Amino acid sequence: MTSSAPPTLRSAAARAALTVPGVAGLQPGLADRLARAATHAWPRTATRATPPEAGVRAARTPDDSGWRVDVRCVLSEGHRALDVAREVRSRVLSAAQTHLREHHATDPVTVTVTVTGFIAKAPGPLGAR
Repeated sequence: MTSSAPPTLRSAAARAALTVPGVAGLQPGLADRLARAATHAWPRTATRATPPEAGVRAARTPDDSGWRVDVRCVLSEGHRALDVAREVRSRVLSAAQTHLREHHATDPVTVTVTVTGFIAKAPGPLGAR
């Protein structure tokens, strides 16, 4: 799927996903990771950090009847993946619909959330239990 959505739709979705407790970050898709790797070959084109919206793909549906938004999340250890994914889906859907309404669009939105991994909690001080 190409990311043909305006950057602001992807940004709105990324901001919404990152507000969910248990979301440690968003993982860029393959195209974004390859682009980032290529910047090492041309250092002057490198940016300092990968933007959060790199973990969000958004494009028109194949029949052009709406939008499909895919979010790739990395979760913090200790959170139930199903609960976090459902909350991410709910918040991203709401944010995408709000964004589209602000731009006078009423197209339907489908949101897919993929949990790509977990980040372990940092260990506490030595001797702490």
